[in-house]
Amino acid sequence: MRYGCEVVLLISPKEVDQQAVRSVSGMEVVSLPAVGLKRGGEIAFVRGFVRSYRAAANLFKARPPQAALAMGGFTSAPPILAAKRGGAWTFLHESNTIPGRANRWLARVVDQVFVGFSTAAGRLHNRSVTVTGTPVRACFQGREAADCREALGLEPAHPVLLIMGGSQGARAINELVVRSLPLLATRLPEVQYFHLAGPGPAAERLTQAYAALRLKAVVHPFFAEMHVALAAATAAVCRSGASSLAELAAMRVPAVLIPYPTASDNHQFHNARAFEAAGAARLLEQKAATPELLVQLLPDLIEKPSVQQAMQNALSQWHAPHAAEQIAEAMLAAAEAGVGEGRRPHLRSMTAASCLTGEASNQPKTPGPSQARGFRAGCTTPPGTPMAVGRGA
Repeated sequence: MRYGCEVVLLISPKEVDQQAVRSVSGMEVVSLPAVGLKRGGEIAFVRGFVRSYRAAANLFKARPPQAALAMGGFTSAPPILAAKRGGAWTFLHESNTIPGRANRWLARVVDQVFVGFSTAAGRLHNRSVTVTGTPVRACFQGREAADCREALGLEPAHPVLLIMGGSQGARAINELVVRSLPLLATRLPEVQYFHLAGPGPAAERLTQAYAALRLKAVVHPFFAEMHVALAAATAAVCRSGASSLAELAAMRVPAVLIPYPTASDNHQFHNARAFEAAGAARLLEQKAATPELLVQLLPDLIEKPSVQQAMQNALSQWHAPHAAEQIAEAMLAAAEAGVGEGRRPHLRSMTAASCLTGEASNQPKTPGPSQARGFRAGCTTPPGTPMAVGRGA
């Protein structure tokens, strides 16, 4: 959008996706009738796949995109196939250490792959793989903790423990925290809680549990302004999905990670283990999680500045502040190189500004103002170039 492109965001009809885009502005949002692949639901998946492909093909027929980016999951596959058939450049971003089945398959189809973890590169079959890190929104940057705490209805001077189970909540984490509250109240009496409970009646039950122990807590089913919540947090207890980890790294929040044990290919465990090995987080497996273990892990993250500083330094190594820029520029460079040629050159041979291939440095580079202007001026793609971005469920 910053380079003057027209962007269309394609999402699934799931409530979590619909809720996430309510604050999106400046781009068109289109829901596709996709259905995720689940055991026993193969017929519904195939039906949804075909319907999504047709819907995307009709959309692209009216407004052909020059580039399409899949952000993962089977719901990204139909629009990518439709875009590829229409002649668009196609791209994939894999944010996890262990690529899922959909992304392993899509990697063979798209022109270029971007990955969040370097370990994912060798697991994807594509001639051009770039380590970019995982993009986060521009709002995820340093803020005054006291101001953010006050904005959330908490005391500005007291530490805050952020608890979240992902966009849909996590019953196991909620239950673990409820069982841990008596110990936490004794061991960390000054701590306040900002708890994202997920949908359903969980929020009310958690509010009652905190009130029973007279603990200062704010509980929400869902919270859109995660940059505020993370800026307010002293430490966090959460899952280890790639987007959550990227946001933790951007905001330098020490955390106890409890991977979702049934995630495909156990990718959350491997994500968490990569952070733990780097000293950027503590890992607690759900099958072994007890109140005693949780309370054993948390105090150092909240009370010891030296531990906090070491973990924040480690987290900074996982933050890729220019990931979105790097991906967008590679897409624009591909669109530029393909204009009017009747064929699409391989990405490794392209010389357009800021196009990084799998042979380039893993460290994103920030273009200067003159570079950015030159890139736009040199691009034969006109302003308003359609760029389709698929958001996997």
